[in-house]
Amino acid sequence: MDPLLITVAPTGAETAKEDCPQLPTTPEELAQTAKDCEQAGAAMIHLHVRDREHKPTLDLALLREWVAAVRESTALIVQLSTGGSVHDPLDQRMKVLDAEPDSCSLTMGTTNFGNDVFSNPWPFVCDLYQLSQERGVVPEFELFDLGQVHAMRRLLDRYGLPAGGKVHVDLVMGVPGGMNGTTDALVAAVHDLPPETTSWSATGIGRSTLSVILASLSKGGHLRVGMEDVLTISKGVPVESNAQLVERAVAIGALAQRTPMTPAQARELIGVPAA
Repeated sequence: MDPLLITVAPTGAETAKEDCPQLPTTPEELAQTAKDCEQAGAAMIHLHVRDREHKPTLDLALLREWVAAVRESTALIVQLSTGGSVHDPLDQRMKVLDAEPDSCSLTMGTTNFGNDVFSNPWPFVCDLYQLSQERGVVPEFELFDLGQVHAMRRLLDRYGLPAGGKVHVDLVMGVPGGMNGTTDALVAAVHDLPPETTSWSATGIGRSTLSVILASLSKGGHLRVGMEDVLTISKGVPVESNAQLVERAVAIGALAQRTPMTPAQARELIGVPAA
């Protein structure tokens, strides 16, 4: 069976530190989290950065500090979110690439995000994609609904393949306003992925986490887990750490006879140069 890429999203931009003290919101906490998650089986880390007051930020110095914290403690692929928080302006989100990550998220359209709007207008998507090509940063195409699957087809037709020559996709499922976190939704999205797609993973938000994990494994996909996406390990039981979620993904993957990919294998899979 194919090795399993496990991406960990440890922090996100939505949960407050005071509501979840175990959330890693400092470079020191992140470095330990990254180390623990790599040992548990993760190969890539998806980062949202917090400031000294634990608030979401796109400050370039802090972005660089968090990237360095991961690189100094692990071999993980470092992926920065270009989404920031739903309140961040588009021009600041473009500057995330100045922090020189290995990879960046690239969301293919605007999505209702609970009571907020996650804005990704088409001109912004095109500009960010071209900038990632110029900088040699490998994008992960984040798709929240079928319309964004089809927008990805349009983007590839217009601008060609991304840096690294591979096309890696993450299906983000279960967001209120996006596609459901169900097997039917996953199958529909995978069916419509462009033929250039070389690998894909799936993220289940909140209560959809386990159903999306199982659906993705059944279709041969990869996984993203982490406290950005879910804060309970079972109903009413808080997550203790991000490594706990990675360990669960590894255990479920083992039932499907999928062993965790190393960071070096993951780099080859999605087109990131060797460390």
